[in-house]
Amino acid sequence: MPGSVAIVNGNAEAMESESGQGVGPPKTAKQLEKEARKLAKLEKFKQKQDKQRDPPAQTKEKFEKKEKKLEVKDAALYTILTREGEKKNVTCPMPNAYSPQFVEAAWYSWWEKQGFFKPEYVSKSVLEHNPKGKFVMVIPPPNVTGSLHLGHALTNAIQDALTRWHRMKGRTVLWNPGCDHAGIATQVVVEKRLWREENKTRHDIGREKFIEKIWEWRRQKGDTIYMQLRKLGSSFDWSRACFTMDPKLCRAVTEAFVRLHEEGVIYRSNRLVNWSCTLKSAISDIEVDKIELSGRSLLSIPGYEEKVEFGVLTSFAYKVDGSEDEVVVATTRVETMLGDTAVAVHPDDPRYKHLHGKFVVHPFCDRKLPIVCDEYVEREFGTGAVKITPAHDANDYDIGKRHNLPFITIFSDDGNIIGDYGSFSGMKRFHARKAITDALKERGLYQDTVNNPMVVPICSRSKDVVEPLIKPQWYVRCDEMAKSAKEAVSRGELNIIPEHHKKIWFHWMDNIRDWCVSRQLWWGHRIPAYFITVDDPSIPAGNEIDNEYWVSGRNREEALEKASKKFGVPSSKISLKQDEDVLDTWFSSGLFPFSIFGWPDETEDLEAFYPGTLLETGHDILFFWVARMVFFGQKLLKKLPFREVYLHPIVRDAHGRKMSKSLGNVIDPMDVISGITLENLHQQLHSSNLDPKEIEKAKEGQKQDYPNGIPECGTDALRFALCAYISQGRDINLDILRVQGYRFFCNKLWNATRFALMYLGNDFKPNQKIENGSFGSTHEKNKCVINSSGLKNIESVVSECMQHKDLLQSDEIQEVLNLYFGDHSYLDGFTPSHADVVVFEAFGNSGVCNAGIIDKYPHLQRWLKHIGSFGEDRSCFRSSELASRCKVVGNETAMDLWMLSRISVAVEQCNKGFENYDFAMVTTACYNLWLYDLCDVYLEYLKPVFQSKDSTAIVTAQTVLYKCLHVGLRLLSPFMPFITEELFQRLPYSTEQHSSICIAPYPDLHECPWKNTEIESEVEFAQKIIHIVRSARSDYNLPNKVKTEAYILCSDDMSTIMCKYQSAVCTLAYCSKVEVCASPPQGCAILTVSDKCEVHLLLKGLIDPAKELLKLQKKQDQLEQQVSKLKQAMAAPDYSIKVPEEVRLTNTDKLTQTEGELVRLISAMTALKTMQ
Repeated sequence: MPGSVAIVNGNAEAMESESGQGVGPPKTAKQLEKEARKLAKLEKFKQKQDKQRDPPAQTKEKFEKKEKKLEVKDAALYTILTREGEKKNVTCPMPNAYSPQFVEAAWYSWWEKQGFFKPEYVSKSVLEHNPKGKFVMVIPPPNVTGSLHLGHALTNAIQDALTRWHRMKGRTVLWNPGCDHAGIATQVVVEKRLWREENKTRHDIGREKFIEKIWEWRRQKGDTIYMQLRKLGSSFDWSRACFTMDPKLCRAVTEAFVRLHEEGVIYRSNRLVNWSCTLKSAISDIEVDKIELSGRSLLSIPGYEEKVEFGVLTSFAYKVDGSEDEVVVATTRVETMLGDTAVAVHPDDPRYKHLHGKFVVHPFCDRKLPIVCDEYVEREFGTGAVKITPAHDANDYDIGKRHNLPFITIFSDDGNIIGDYGSFSGMKRFHARKAITDALKERGLYQDTVNNPMVVPICSRSKDVVEPLIKPQWYVRCDEMAKSAKEAVSRGELNIIPEHHKKIWFHWMDNIRDWCVSRQLWWGHRIPAYFITVDDPSIPAGNEIDNEYWVSGRNREEALEKASKKFGVPSSKISLKQDEDVLDTWFSSGLFPFSIFGWPDETEDLEAFYPGTLLETGHDILFFWVARMVFFGQKLLKKLPFREVYLHPIVRDAHGRKMSKSLGNVIDPMDVISGITLENLHQQLHSSNLDPKEIEKAKEGQKQDYPNGIPECGTDALRFALCAYISQGRDINLDILRVQGYRFFCNKLWNATRFALMYLGNDFKPNQKIENGSFGSTHEKNKCVINSSGLKNIESVVSECMQHKDLLQSDEIQEVLNLYFGDHSYLDGFTPSHADVVVFEAFGNSGVCNAGIIDKYPHLQRWLKHIGSFGEDRSCFRSSELASRCKVVGNETAMDLWMLSRISVAVEQCNKGFENYDFAMVTTACYNLWLYDLCDVYLEYLKPVFQSKDSTAIVTAQTVLYKCLHVGLRLLSPFMPFITEELFQRLPYSTEQHSSICIAPYPDLHECPWKNTEIESEVEFAQKIIHIVRSARSDYNLPNKVKTEAYILCSDDMSTIMCKYQSAVCTLAYCSKVEVCASPPQGCAILTVSDKCEVHLLLKGLIDPAKELLKLQKKQDQLEQQVSKLKQAMAAPDYSIKVPEEVRLTNTDKLTQTEGELVRLISAMTALKTMQ
């Protein structure tokens, strides 16, 4: 029904904020990962228990109850009629549990319609200067061929987090989307479809109609990628989306080719290339995977039903012409002997001195092969004689050039034997391998076959074995561009992060080879080069191999004009034929950072957004894409395309294996977001292009890793998990259980905010200063009069500046500051701090240029100019105690101040993490703030406050709690845009200043200056007491409902501190009474906190000592057995060799934990014995 909402509450995973679990210090990233796994396992265990507890339906009443229970577990859905682009209705009640489907509904289209993601949202003109700076980044354009994989999800999670953070920092932001035409991949997909649907090849229908088929497929499937990117929450400016085959980008490709060809950077040459017989196209060096084999191996090769043998060395003999002598040679590719044109030996090898200048006879054709001397030959390897096949081996190619040998091609483009070789002609190359070996045996020339470690070159696109073939191709000369790219990194103009990739960059640039950009395809940018035929007998006919008979042109007319001028004949005497080949896809991708902005035209977008700020991508395409962009940017625009490159790790499965369809471990991010059953995962395999033989193997992999399918995790949890995984390591071993753990974290956020909103109530209205980030006394500015006599020290100045910025215009304040800066460089210590930022920003833009200040207060003017020289870069400004002593309300309790301090610490860590690309630091800071500080401590502490009748304390608690939610949601927003928007919109009056959280300011230390190390240290000690008391309660099996009394005995200085936290300890340790005293009552368990403090926990009357002793004795026996077994296993002589490191670390942790539990247990039993 329009205008109504149907919410089905799901309590199956509700983890209420008042559970009070896990009070303790902030967790490390490793501990968080373990905890996320544990949460997921506990949830599974709980569901299993629930199922076992449910009795069978025997009566109608029981059946109805069971039905009701099942209904409760259904996820909530958002069903309010909301048109595309309209704002979501948040007036409906919050569901009892977090539901990704409910939360993620309707927000994205509203963000997009509002224009939040466009750079023009900040200013009307993109050329308008923004004092806060700008951030420009382009997407690594995904292939148009299909759907996203987890690598794309990781890329977008990182890039969107960075983009949203910069946007919330107030900068002009452009994240430009786009899609790559993916020449090889797209053509292969459409060719298969054409054969499947019409039983035709592309040659059957011709080039023009085949290209039409691809465009038709593009129109059908092209939006899939973009819809998935929206599903991931990626905040692109969609109005600037580009496809590499768009006319604008095609024009840029043509322009770049023509300019580079005119300069001689692009040239044509007939040389050995990497040829894929499956694709029937050349591929570049970096599209070749080097597969290392330790010996004999059978590999699956496209086009062959049986596996093909590799990793062996076959020896055979050539008969010396006119002699009984023979020369034995060895090869890993015996089929290439058909193309042999020589045998090479080392000139100093005495075994072959008598054969210098002689010939051997080819056994299968009328050909004599000279025995040539070349120092390249290794005398110690094999027989010391090497067969030379110049047309099919890179090393032999060079020898062939040196000795002017014939270059005989024996393979067709599809890998069949060509030439007059009898029965071998027309055979597939690997069928010929076996046939030639058999024929050599028949002629008595075969020697033997032995294991041989080797490297097999595999095409990364087709998985076929790469065949070296001689082909005329177009090349890009890379030496000079590589030198410039190397110097850019050496000089610090281009920064590559992480640092270790710089070494790889330098290695590649030092060993760069010219780039083959021809591809024998139909789909792509056709090469704008034309072969010239001149109708003039005085001009010799050219050859397509000859570079001199080629011209390039932006169009045919320009090419004709160039050809006419080149040969000095009228254009009527010239005919042109355009090259049939297309350019390598990476050619157009290399132009992407400026072609999308209209280059070669001087557009506003090009002026505003080139060069960009950052290039973020996976380290695996550092040279596929990153290097080419740097090459073209420096060459064509004389500018680097970006200042920084951040390279993220590669996603692998939970076992560290590369994701592969044949292993069944490829994960579609959409399946993680929405969930999928095991049956549907299997069905995806059947509908893929996977070989039927591999499907069963893939199914087994899926059964092992996802026995119950993949649970619904939601976009926010997936994004957060991927960013939390990132460290300086090269790879990510993604475990779906950890993603599910962060889905439970979302549930925690949901419930925490839901309960906090109950505490705030319907009448709560935040102070406007609180929402704007200005804090201090609530009295009006015009009632606050401060003069120099009223300022006890510089702390007062800083505090008042944070509350009343207009006070800095008074001569009294300026005079105080001038006197202070006469003796000090900075406000707090000997280095810049946040206190300097606070006062500097309070002066505003008028401070540095104020003539009155320059004339009257030279020391203040010097300080203003110095702080202003740092610009927006405040990375070197440390936190300051002076700036942290401001309060929100003024009457906060110690726990209120602690919570504010924890917010400040999280804000500092989040901003530092984003600045340094340390995403694990940011996610850990957010996780700790919400889960351990807010949910487990502060919300629990507030319960008795809100239950009290102290209206002043309640208002203070509400104000601090509101600030926690407001800041906490904004900190999380770059990673979890959907849930933070949903909850932000439900905060009272949150949208009065900013209509959406994605354009609200990201919290900084100026807004949150409450870091207080003194209070943090005090509360840390109080938490230690709480933890010890709760552990003791667990040891004595006391349920939370049973309250105990705790008596704290400590030194005088600690007593004063502990008195401030009595109520907090009482609440969080489940005590009815906490007292700091010198004489505790009898019947207590004594808990040692430190050498200066111990807690006496009153147990008398709460437990039966004898009964509890029996329980603990049994537990002691179990723990001692566990310790004994672990020690026995770890003492095995081959333990460190046979047991994996991960298992050894787990065992060590388990032993430490069990031994610690045993010590506590024995201590508890000792205390119980004293009570008998």
